[in-house]
Amino acid sequence: MMSELLQQQTWRVIDHTSLGPSFDAKQSFAFDDALCESVGRGQSQPVVRLWVHHQTVVLGIQDTKLPYIEKGLAYLHEQGWRTIVRNSGGLAVVLDEGVLNVSLIFPDTKKGIDIDRGYEAMATLIARMLPEARVQAGEVVGSYCPGSFDLSIDGKKFAGISQRRIRGGVAVQVYICANESGATRAEFIRQFYERALAGEQTKFTYPTIVPHTMASLSELLGKEMTVSALIIRLYEALQAFGSRLEPSSLTPEEWERYYMYFQRMIDRNETMLPK
Repeated sequence: MMSELLQQQTWRVIDHTSLGPSFDAKQSFAFDDALCESVGRGQSQPVVRLWVHHQTVVLGIQDTKLPYIEKGLAYLHEQGWRTIVRNSGGLAVVLDEGVLNVSLIFPDTKKGIDIDRGYEAMATLIARMLPEARVQAGEVVGSYCPGSFDLSIDGKKFAGISQRRIRGGVAVQVYICANESGATRAEFIRQFYERALAGEQTKFTYPTIVPHTMASLSELLGKEMTVSALIIRLYEALQAFGSRLEPSSLTPEEWERYYMYFQRMIDRNETMLPK
């Protein structure tokens, strides 16, 4: 696997992991877009952004086309969960306080970072963070949001990667289930699809979720793994690639762009999700 994308001289580190329950996932996608633009224009070093959201199901664009989406959403909302539609690829995923999200934001160089290189860099980083396990990349059938860069240990998925490109920048995003039950999260999404599909045939094939195909790192490693412990491992792994880490926050220009992208996320969610 390739790691040259990880060998950045300096990473700007933006830590949004402790903003609490009021931190809306729409904000995260707006932050990544603003930072993508900044990195793409050469106004920023590559960025690593860390984030955690409480009780949120992030839907893909395709999920909004489910025949009985209202019923699926009603189920999630009745259980006390928030829902948003993201602007990067993939399908429904669960975010809660036991899930660490990481975005690596690179410039899309002249020759272009081909799609796989971004995925491979993230997979390499996660494998480096978990030296005690054999991390494999490849689709885990039966998981939610299945893709060719699902990350698994012993055949059970604990992380999924997506990508977004905007204005010369590439954001590679991963969610990593640190603790709690992976199967419980998967069962929750299975129930959502069951209600939103209601047995109807659709052109697009939605995943048939088999809960036991998913697990958290605590379950897979046989020891409690916390979001904080994962963050320390992430910093150590990036430093092992020879990078310097610089804690950072958004510049005034980035905040301006962030507000624009956040408004876009709000508008997009209003048009894509039924009232």
